[in-house]
Amino acid sequence: MRSPIKDINIAYIGGGSRGWAWTFMTDLSLEKELSGTVRLYDIDHKASKINEKIGNDLSSDKRCRSHFSYRSVDSLRKALHKADFVVISILPGTFDEMESDVHLPEKYGIYQSVGDTAGPGGYIRALRTIPMFIEIAQAIKQYAPDAWVINYTNPMSLCVKTLYETFPEIKAFGCCHEVFNTQEVLASILSEELKIAKIKRSDLYTNVVGINHFTWFTKASYKDVDIFPIYERYIDKHFEEGYEFTSDNWMNSYFSCAHRVKFDLFRKYHNIAAAGDRHLAEFMPGDLYLKDPETVEKWKFTLTPVSYRKDDLKKRLERSKRLYEGKEKIRLSSTGEEGVQLIKVLCGLKDKVSNVNLPNYGLQIPNLPKDAVVETNALFTFGSVAPVYAGKMPEDIRKLTLPHIKNHERIYQAVIQKDRRLVYEAFENDPLIHKRLNGEQIRELVDQMIDRTSKYTDI
Repeated sequence: MRSPIKDINIAYIGGGSRGWAWTFMTDLSLEKELSGTVRLYDIDHKASKINEKIGNDLSSDKRCRSHFSYRSVDSLRKALHKADFVVISILPGTFDEMESDVHLPEKYGIYQSVGDTAGPGGYIRALRTIPMFIEIAQAIKQYAPDAWVINYTNPMSLCVKTLYETFPEIKAFGCCHEVFNTQEVLASILSEELKIAKIKRSDLYTNVVGINHFTWFTKASYKDVDIFPIYERYIDKHFEEGYEFTSDNWMNSYFSCAHRVKFDLFRKYHNIAAAGDRHLAEFMPGDLYLKDPETVEKWKFTLTPVSYRKDDLKKRLERSKRLYEGKEKIRLSSTGEEGVQLIKVLCGLKDKVSNVNLPNYGLQIPNLPKDAVVETNALFTFGSVAPVYAGKMPEDIRKLTLPHIKNHERIYQAVIQKDRRLVYEAFENDPLIHKRLNGEQIRELVDQMIDRTSKYTDI
């Protein structure tokens, strides 16, 4: 039997989080083979101090299987000191800036369901995020060059790209749960169609190909069963109503959907789109799924208003106060995220295959650019992350993906070169906008959006 790993040092950047930090703490608390110290750093030092107490209260709870001590620090240097792992989970800017990202384009007839990855909202968010990630990568290079870095922040592809562009030797990868959710959908459909109870997503094999939030399964199987024919038959029977496999259907949750966009993309491209419909829609031409709110409703997903996020933040702040005062306890059950599991693997406690975001240096998708950040499976073993060869992306899906990869480069270079013209080009070539706005409208929209976020960028 392996001995527990002692004295792991984890730096949590964004340690004042009222969501992801609690998720991470919960998963850490359930791992009896891990213990150590988590240093919480946040530009809102008061928030990280509150999470310090919440984390230590959780660690002292009798239900806790591990022991981690949490300490709030006031600088990146202190957080990264002797760090074995670095977790990055930050909100670049505030929801006021995100409100502009998401809703200002609506005045021009451009609708976004999320606005944090693709489309105009994703690009402007990236203008704020890239300088922050340059600073983080430089600090990691100086203070923790050998640490493993796990990123959860969006826009994922540009965050990971910035880390590697700034510090090429960095050991970083991006984690995203969208693929997990699609695996859950497939497992539930299989259970229903094959009359087999309790098929779990971990029972499935899926070959992951794509970029973050625009991922695809080119192969999917359960034991010796090919999932594709079953999925196709299911779509044929349920295309109009879609499939709602949770208690929260698309009508009463801003984050659920009926998976009709996935179904439609399978019919069009004969591969399984593996992200939430809200994300997938933003990568496609704007006259398909996001033409207007009526079209969105037809496809049974939602436009998530930033007003909801603001209201939700108020609730999370109230919960933070209750947790801090001991009036509420964190529920100890697995969150379904894999970050802590991957830390265990890198510590040598087991092996695992998981989908992560990495540069395409190993040409894991050989018909995409080598410097693109792609999402594929990777084999995690002790001290090693080896991307799995995923094979060529189907050509019709590749044509949909390349404009986004080219725009990632434009936006990154726009920040580095301080060249707003590259932002205009990215907007012009984005599928949500392409041929829907003229050059003058694009420049006007970009200028207004950058003006609303000028505190964070000097482009």
